[in-house]
Amino acid sequence: MFNSLQQQPADKILALVQLYKEDTRENKIDLGVGVYKDASGQTPIMQSIKKAEHLLWETQETKSYVGLAGTPEFSEAMINLVLGKNFDQSLTASAATPGGTGAVRQAFELGKMANPNLRVFVSDPTWPNHLSILKYLGIPVEPYRYFDTMTRSVDFPAMMADLADANEGDIILLHGCCHNPTGANLKAPDWDAVIELLLKSGATPMIDIAYQGFGDGLEEDAAGIRKLVSSVPETIIAASCSKNFGIYRERTGLLTVVSHNKDARNLNQSTLAFLNRQNFSFPPDHGARLVTMVLSDEELKRNWMLELEAVRQSMLSLRTQLAAELENLSGSNRFGFLADHRGMFSRLGASSEQVNALREKHAVYMVGDSRLNIAGLNSNTVPVLAKAIVDCGI
Repeated sequence: MFNSLQQQPADKILALVQLYKEDTRENKIDLGVGVYKDASGQTPIMQSIKKAEHLLWETQETKSYVGLAGTPEFSEAMINLVLGKNFDQSLTASAATPGGTGAVRQAFELGKMANPNLRVFVSDPTWPNHLSILKYLGIPVEPYRYFDTMTRSVDFPAMMADLADANEGDIILLHGCCHNPTGANLKAPDWDAVIELLLKSGATPMIDIAYQGFGDGLEEDAAGIRKLVSSVPETIIAASCSKNFGIYRERTGLLTVVSHNKDARNLNQSTLAFLNRQNFSFPPDHGARLVTMVLSDEELKRNWMLELEAVRQSMLSLRTQLAAELENLSGSNRFGFLADHRGMFSRLGASSEQVNALREKHAVYMVGDSRLNIAGLNSNTVPVLAKAIVDCGI
C-alpha cells in the first residue's frame, strides 16, 4: 500500500534548521526559525509561566479530559485578551486547539463546511503554512498583493484593488499584527478601509493573530481587530499563545467565531466542537490551563505583562540598532524600514542569490525569501549582520 506514496516537499524552514546545525563555524547566526531568543540565544520560560506551573503542580488533582472545546475559562480569558474585557462574549463561539496552527486548520475546515465553493484571499506573501494547509484541503487560494518590495511597506492600494474581487461566501485572511513574513502592518485608516470593503462585499474576515504584544503593545496590537469585529456581521479569529506566553511546545491556541446574530451562537459552538472531535477529539489542556491561570491572577498577569513588554522592547531596540548600523555602513537610509516594521520578522528584500551568499560567506541563516527573525539577534551580532548585508550588496 505505502509504495504508492509520493515524497512530499521538505519544509524550507526545517531544512534550514538542519543546515544550521551542520554548520561548524563558530560565528554562525540563526535568523530563520520563528522563535524568540534572548541575548544569550536561549528561548526562556517566562517566570510568570513557571510560577503558574508550580502552582498547577501543587493543586491539580486530575489529568482527565476537558470538554471537546476546552475549558470555558480559557476561552473567556483569551477572548478578553484579544477582543477586550468589555466585549459581549454572548456573540462568540470558541474552541481550544493544538496551537495557533490547529486554530488555522480548523478555521479553514469550518469555512469549507459552510461553503463548499469557498475561496480564501491570502496576502502575498504570507506564512507558508497558510498556503500549505489550504492546498492540502483543496481550497482555492486567491492571492492579494500586500508588500511593496521597493519601499518594504504595505502596498495598500494594490491590496484593496485585489480584495475588490471578494464576494459573499469568501474568506479574507488578515494578519492581526506583526505580519509574517514581512513585519509591515496595516495602519488605523487601513483597517477602516478594509472594514468598508468587507461590508460592501459580504466576505468574511479571518484574523490570524499569533504575536499580540510583540508589536506596539497588547492593546495597540488588537485595536484594528477589535474595530473590525465590532463592525462586521461575522469574524473568524485564530489565536496563538506560543509566542507571547513563550509556550511553543505546549501547543496552545483558540479558534473563535464572532457573530452579531446571537441565535447563531449555539450552532457555531456545536460545529467547533464537532470539528475538534473529528480531528483530535479533546484538545490539550496544560498550556491552556497555564494561560488561564496567568490571565486570571492579578499578580501573575502583571508579571507576565512586564515580561512581555521587555521582550517587545528588546526587539524594538534590535531593530533600531540594525537600521542605524546599516545606515552608517551603507551611507543610505534605505534600511530604515527595519525600524518601522513590528514583531519578530522583517523581509529584507534580498534576492535568493544574496541570501545564499549570506549563508555561504558569513554563516548568516535566513529563509530564502529574505525573511529574518529579529529576535535571533543580540547587540553583539547586529554589527556582524550589518557588515554581511552590505558585503553581499543588498
